[in-house]
Amino acid sequence: MTTSEPPADGPSDGARALALARELAPRFAERAAAHDERGRFPEADFADLRASGLFGLMVPRRLGGFGASFAEYARVATALARGAGSTALIFNMHASVTGALAQTPDDLVKLLGAPASSFEARDKALAAAAAGALYGVAMSERGSGSRLSQTSTAYRRTEGGYRITGSKAFVSGSGHVDAYLVTARDAEAEDPQVSYFLVPTGDGIRVEETWDSLGMRATGSHDVHFDVEVDADALLGGVEGLTLMIAEAMPQWLVASYSAVYAGVARAAVDAAAEHLNARQLTGLPSARARLGRADAAAAAAELAVAETAARIDRAPGEPETNRWVWRAKLIAGDTALQVASSLLEAAGASASRRGHPLERLYRDARCGALQPATSDVCADWLGVAALGEDPDHDAEVPRW
Repeated sequence: MTTSEPPADGPSDGARALALARELAPRFAERAAAHDERGRFPEADFADLRASGLFGLMVPRRLGGFGASFAEYARVATALARGAGSTALIFNMHASVTGALAQTPDDLVKLLGAPASSFEARDKALAAAAAGALYGVAMSERGSGSRLSQTSTAYRRTEGGYRITGSKAFVSGSGHVDAYLVTARDAEAEDPQVSYFLVPTGDGIRVEETWDSLGMRATGSHDVHFDVEVDADALLGGVEGLTLMIAEAMPQWLVASYSAVYAGVARAAVDAAAEHLNARQLTGLPSARARLGRADAAAAAAELAVAETAARIDRAPGEPETNRWVWRAKLIAGDTALQVASSLLEAAGASASRRGHPLERLYRDARCGALQPATSDVCADWLGVAALGEDPDHDAEVPRW
């Protein structure tokens, strides 16, 4: 049985997880302005998430988690983003690690040559998440972004495991996570393959505080420098060179998971605009009502695209049509969040553009949706190549990964 199959002790606790997320979102919204202003990691939000047990959202119930499906993750992430986009984005990175660990089929990993010890290491990491460990993703690098084939961070085999050396950028939650999912290439191979490592926080890891962004300021996505030795079981899957293969075959945790966050940001902008229009007695303006109505419809369409994608991921992960929906969802959610927030900011008037107004912050957060990997242009190009009947992972002039 794979960890993504229904556990023996019953169905997932997805409904309970969603209820918890909806309960937490108003607290996050109250703190969001202060976290954004300081540009600091939202410690209080993550204390709440840890106490709620939601770090174990994607962890199978047999290991102490909620055993959520991708669709259940998407609903939770959207709900959290209606409270605070930065918090939801950091949570997405954690869920991407635990979700990929939990939902990559055992049979596939075995077929690729994984030793039995890799499943023990996987279950240990998942159980730790259910107990409150927070994971971050250290994949992007300056100059190459998230293109895995261009990874310069390197690893070398040692007597007890691996030595990992290199620098990563845009590491959300850096300095606050318990371990980082690090991509690194074999420094000794002529045609080096890229591998995933789960690297515990400790000596040999240095956070450089570089994050001062337009939007999603509270993610604390600083640069992180690695010069660290890890045990052999830090190699995820127990097999070197799996990263590109998994990214192409099952891209949901690298692409579609962002979509749920930005669908939530779009909906939060609708909520904030309605509150502002009521408070300023602007509801009598037909133009303002029309913009709100169009924004509501656009946000609902993005939510439906994310829901369709998530359902397909749960039903047929890795299928060509599923993967097309993965890229569609990221494109639609990223573009919709910006379009909705921009239009509603204009409808609300100049007073909503003042620093600290919810719509001003949401506009800046929404602006990031089309820029984060995969960017809207990359998604559109991928889909265009696919629509032409070609292979979008390999036939593009600049391969995505």
